[in-house]
Amino acid sequence: MLEFLGQYIIQLIQSTGYAGIFVLMALESALIPIPSEITMPFSGFLASKGELSFVLIVIVGTVANLAGSIFAYYIGYLLEETILLGLIRKYGKLILLSEHDYHKAEHWFRKYGDKIIFITRLLPGIRTVISLPAGVFRMDIKKFVIYTTVGCLIWSIFLTYVGFTLGENWTSIERYFRKFEFLIVGVFILALAFYVEKHLNLRGKLMKK
Repeated sequence: MLEFLGQYIIQLIQSTGYAGIFVLMALESALIPIPSEITMPFSGFLASKGELSFVLIVIVGTVANLAGSIFAYYIGYLLEETILLGLIRKYGKLILLSEHDYHKAEHWFRKYGDKIIFITRLLPGIRTVISLPAGVFRMDIKKFVIYTTVGCLIWSIFLTYVGFTLGENWTSIERYFRKFEFLIVGVFILALAFYVEKHLNLRGKLMKK
């Protein structure tokens, strides 16, 4: 099925260029199961051939992801959680979304707070679903937009760069992208831990004064 879908993704990008990238990436973030792991690397491959601009691919992909994420956010924001779960139970199979996926995203959001929006943008599977609980819990829309934009920007740069670098071998990304994905998340977690520790130490010094 993924191979079949991939053929249509490739054909759409080849025929429509940036418009196709925008539609595909927006739909992905709006909970439609269209893999960005095909859209962006293939676009990066076209950039390596000079057919598209690397920078424009990244910008379009990021903006499209943000647009789709905001749409999903307001689905969660406007619907009661019981209604949302009822819709997932009834129609979730059509978009490969289960109650388990939602509850996992909800658990992460409850446990780690707003910043999990950024972290999950680098994790396949949960990166799009997280918008729903963000809306349900009425996350500040400004923070949502900032964290989503930064996370999606990194994701778009990474996938486009891999496709650009691998060239005609862009389809081999599946072997490598998970390693880089965990590396990115690991670096962020270390940076976050350093920030928290530094902030607490500074706060402790101020309280002593």
